Amino acid sequence: MCDASDYAVGAVLGQKIDKKLNVIYYASKTMDDAQCKYATTEKELLAIVFAFEKFRSYIVGSKVIVHTDHAALRHIFAKKDTKPRLLRWILLLQEFDIEVVDKKGVENGVADHLSRMRVEDIVPINDSMPEEQLMAIMILKGEF
Repeated sequence: MCDASDYAVGAVLGQKIDKKLNVIYYASKTMDDAQCKYATTEKELLAIVFAFEKFRSYIVGSKVIVHTDHAALRHIFAKKDTKPRLLRWILLLQEFDIEVVDKKGVENGVADHLSRMRVEDIVPINDSMPEEQLMAIMILKGEF
């Protein structure tokens, strides 16, 4: 499932087993200033390209059904007279066996939510360990 909003894209990789969707991976990313100016169809295709780049190792060689709330994407793969950016993305996606299925926004809720999450305060990750030195090791012997 893929979705795009005005400022972010979201995707969910799942596998259906007995008609129940089992989630494997959630992904989302905010768009840069240039991407925010894309047309709606471009943003929706950007979400699919983002998802396929992110999930590539999971889906290469498999049939993939893409659920999206943008019906125009079903026909874009057959168009020959489209923008160069879209053609480039379509060429990138040709290595996959893709079927695009229209899914209403309400039914595509998780991807929709991922594409609308806002990060208010960006906080850098502190990956330094305050106590990097190991001072002692205690070995316990006996039954537990």
